[in-house]
Amino acid sequence: PERIDRGIMSYKPTHTRRIILLGAVAALASISALAQAPPAGAPPPGGPAGGGRGGRGPQAPRTAKAAALFDLTGYWNAVVTEDWRYRMVLPMKGDFGGIQLNPEGLKIANAWDPAKDEAAGEQCKTYGAANIMRMPGRIHITWQDDQILKLETDAGTQTRILNFEASQAPGGDWQGVSHAIWELVPAGRGVAPVGSLKIVTTKMRPGYLRRNGVPYSANATLTEYFDRIDEPNGDSYLLVTTTVEDPTYLGQPYLTASHFKKQANAAGWNPSACTAK
Repeated sequence: PERIDRGIMSYKPTHTRRIILLGAVAALASISALAQAPPAGAPPPGGPAGGGRGGRGPQAPRTAKAAALFDLTGYWNAVVTEDWRYRMVLPMKGDFGGIQLNPEGLKIANAWDPAKDEAAGEQCKTYGAANIMRMPGRIHITWQDDQILKLETDAGTQTRILNFEASQAPGGDWQGVSHAIWELVPAGRGVAPVGSLKIVTTKMRPGYLRRNGVPYSANATLTEYFDRIDEPNGDSYLLVTTTVEDPTYLGQPYLTASHFKKQANAAGWNPSACTAK
C-alpha cells in the first residue's frame, strides 16, 4: 500500500461532504431543468404522453453494467492516509480509539486472544466485509455478469459479490449478502448523471472491525459508498466511505473513509491467507 500525506487528502470523503456535494449538484440540476423547461401547455418532448406518434414508447430497463456511472473495474492499491497505526500494524489489546463500544462490545474486545482465534479456525475474523476494505493490499473488481460486480482482495484472498438484484443467498459467511445500487442525484436535461455506488451488506458472520478484536455481530449492517475521482494528471482514485451499525456491540455507528489508487495492471497482486496475528 501507498502512503500519501497530501493531494488525495483534499478529496477525503466524509458524510458531511457527501451531503453538501450532492445537495449542491441537485440545486444546479434543478436550475438547469427550469431553464430548459418547455412553455406552459406545450406537449412533452417526443409528443403526447403515452408514446403517441413520434413517441419512443416503453423502454426496456438497462442492466447495472450498462447504467454504470463510472468504471470500477481493474486493480486498485490501498492508499493509507488515515488510521495508519490501526491498519498497518497490529494495535495493542485494549486500543479502541475512535470506536464507541457498548458494555457487551467492550467485554468481547477485552477478551481478544489471537492464538485462540487461530486454534479455532477463526483467523479470518478481521477479513470480513465490515473491515476488509480497511486492510492494506490490493483489490480487483470485475463484472461477473451484467447485474453482479465481483470484488476480490489479495489480503485474506476474499471475494465479495455485489448484486444489483435481490439475492436469495442465506449469508452467514465472512462477506455476507451485499445489495448494490447506482444512487443518482436528480439531474436536469442535458446534465450528465452523477452519483455513487451504494452497497448495503447484511447477514455477515461475526468478525472484527480492527485486528485487535473490536467486534461486530451477525446483526450488523454495513453501508458503503464508492466514488471515483479522476485527477488532471491521469491518476484515478477510488474513495470508499463506510458506516457500520451494530446494536449488539456498538454504542454508535462507526464511520471510516478508505482510498485506493488505480493500477494499470496486476503488478503487486499477491493473494495471501488470513492471519489473526
